[in-house]
Amino acid sequence: MMPLTMANVGEPVTIKRIGGKEETRKFLESLGFTVGGTVTVVSDVQGSVIVNVRDSRVAVGKDIAMKVMV
Repeated sequence: MMPLTMANVGEPVTIKRIGGKEETRKFLESLGFTVGGTVTVVSDVQGSVIVNVRDSRVAVGKDIAMKVMV
């Protein structure tokens, strides 16, 4: 397992665990990040990670992306 920030660009990965406080987990879930779901990192620029999740493109801060384990 590794944080989402370490995933290779363009490679689909499966979410294994979502850490952090309850409000952080609920926020990520509202964006489509669920355990067992697949995400693909589109780009990794400055302080953000842009991912494709459930046919949507979402940008999250690296601090939040560190809580998503793939």
